[in-house]
Order: sequence, then C-alpha cells, then structure tokens
Amino acid sequence: MRVVFVNRYFFPDSSATSQILTDLAFNLAAENHEVEVVASRQLYEDPAFQLSSYDVVRNVKIHRVRTTRFGRMSLVGRAIDYITFYLSLLLSLCFILKRGDIVVAKTDPPMVSVIVGLVAKCKGAKMINWLQDIFPEVASSLGVSLFSSPVTSIVKSIRNWSWRIAINNVVLGERMAQLVYAEGVCSNKVTIIPNWTGDKVESVAHDANPLRKQWGLSDKFVIEYSGNMGRAHEFDTLIELASQLRDYSDIVFLFIGDGANKSYIQERVTELGLASFEFKGYQPREELSYSLSVGDVHVVSLLPALEGLIVPSKLYGVAAVGRPVLFFGDAGGEVPLILAREECGITVGIGESEVGVKKLLQLYNDSELRQRMGSNARRMVEEKYNMAASVKKWKLLLSSSA
Repeated sequence: MRVVFVNRYFFPDSSATSQILTDLAFNLAAENHEVEVVASRQLYEDPAFQLSSYDVVRNVKIHRVRTTRFGRMSLVGRAIDYITFYLSLLLSLCFILKRGDIVVAKTDPPMVSVIVGLVAKCKGAKMINWLQDIFPEVASSLGVSLFSSPVTSIVKSIRNWSWRIAINNVVLGERMAQLVYAEGVCSNKVTIIPNWTGDKVESVAHDANPLRKQWGLSDKFVIEYSGNMGRAHEFDTLIELASQLRDYSDIVFLFIGDGANKSYIQERVTELGLASFEFKGYQPREELSYSLSVGDVHVVSLLPALEGLIVPSKLYGVAAVGRPVLFFGDAGGEVPLILAREECGITVGIGESEVGVKKLLQLYNDSELRQRMGSNARRMVEEKYNMAASVKKWKLLLSSSA
C-alpha cells in the first residue's frame, strides 16, 4: 500500500497536526507500507526557519515545498503563505502521485483538499480527507470579512465537491460528522476517528515533577492552559474568573504555548493587575508528561459558534496525565458531552465567571474529587482515546480503501 499525506507541517515540527500525522506516518512505515509526505519547509513556531527540501526519516519520504514565510500572526501574510503552498503543492503532486495511490489531505491549509482532489482525479489516485476543522465556516464564524455570505457559499460548494469525490472523509467527532452529512456527503463516506496524544504521555506526581520546582510552583494550586491560544478559543471568562480569585495567593494560572490571542491575554492580565498569571513557551513533545502534569486542573475552551467545526485536541493530552478539565464553551458541545459521560471534568458557559468560580473552588477544596475525575480521564484515554486505538482505525480504513 502506498500512501501520500499532505499537510503544511510535518516532523520535526511540534504543532498538533504535525505530531498526529507523524505518529500515523511512522506507524504505517514501520509495517513496510510505502509512505510519503508533502509538507512545507516551515516550522509552526518559526516560519522563517527553512527545513531541507527532501528527507527520509524512519522510512517515510518527506517532500518539502517552497512557500513564502510570513507566519500565522497576520491574516494577510497567512493567506499568502497558503497560496504559495497551493501552487508548489500542485506541481509537486503532479510528479509524486501515481495511479492507485491513496492520498490523504489534512485541512492545513484550508481548502487544500480541492488542490489534492484535482490532481488525484487526473492521476487516478484515491483521496481521503482528514478534517481537523471545517472551512470556510470557521473563518465566517470568526468574523473574517472576506467570507461574507455570497463568498462563503461559493467556497463551500467548491469544498463540498472535494468531499464528495473523496473515497472517505475522516472527522474527529459526532458533531463534525453531522455537519459533513448536512452538506450532502453520504454516511458511508464519513468515518469518525478521534485525534490522540503521544503514547508516552503519562501522569507525573507533583513531588516528582522537576518543572513544578523549576517554575516556582511547588506549593501552588495550578490552573493550566497548554497549547494554541488561537482565535477559536475564549479567554475572557477565565480572565474574569481569575480576577474574582485574586485574593487566593496560592492559585496560579499557567499558560503554556503561543497563538494569536496570547498578546491579548497578556494585555488584559496587565490591565487588571493580575499577578497570578505566568506564561511559558511551547515545551518539547518528549517533556509533555512533565509540562502537562504541572497543573492541578486544565482549561480547555472553544467559542460556541465553532462547535462541530473544531474539536480541541488538547483534551486528550490532559486526560492522559490524569487531570480534570474545566471547559469554557457550549454545554451541548463535543467536549462537554465527553466530560459528562466520562465524569472527568466541568463545563462553564461563556460569560458565567461567577458559576466558574464556584465550580473551580469545588475542585480546589476537594482533592478526592480531583483525583476521581483525573483517574476517570486517564481511564478514558487508556480505553478509547489513545494512539493505538485511533491508528488501528486508520489502518483498517486505508487497507479497505487500497
């Protein structure tokens, strides 16, 4: 079986989509499948950095195409990066794809499935879409002015064509699957395969965690947010909650990562004079067990308008280290339904900071409740949301599609 993956980022990049794709590609290559990846030469955290144009890592052939390198902080610069990736990708796939290949298109950059679909049809390859989010609905929901109703309708119709010609569309959850069905895609062309965290991510006790001591958090109750602080996530409710807890000197809000909203969060924290916030950069993947285990409670958030369009993958890493989740967003969303079913977290509605304070203090004051929720979260990962389970589903899908 020959499989070609397309995503803007791949190993050694540390972004979430890169890590998940890297896991799957290396697993397939280890079973002697022929695996190739087409990606950009950028790193998610350092767009100016330029990786080599071709490499072979663990039997995976990596083709890296040239693009502009404006980065993700500017919407205009990001759009130009996307366009140059599309053009380079089109040329590259014309040479790489062969009749009978399976080509898997992730959704970074948006609409890449259209480029991949065109080449796949011309070359006689079979396409699978791997939907990490649903565009242009995400952009429209975030208020991007370019995506007014007429433009969104045109882009959706082109996008839907790429979904319909695919032999399958892999989605992350039930809400996302329902949205894809609603666009006219047959149910036998949609497969739910959740994302995952690394199989080596485990819980580390506070007294055995060097980062707790190194960061001066040994005697603190840590509320942690780890990952992308992007436009899809809501932070005002958490900031207001923190303001109401400013007299609790032992409570610290730890933010690890980066993203478009990081500067906004820092500005708001400064404006409100909140000394309880600390910020750290992304941590190496091999250190995730330590960095994720620093927290006593983890924050996950998603704007209600984006429910079903995105599923926050940070949930799986939090669950892997056995910590309860404090979710900010729609109570009927994908993550809250999981938290309620598995009894591993609490949901707070957007703007309900006073309710959030009460629920957080319940976790703060009840170590047995935290332990029980954390244990439930870890068991959930071991039984359902782990790399082995999801990779197995991928292998079954690919083998049945070959």
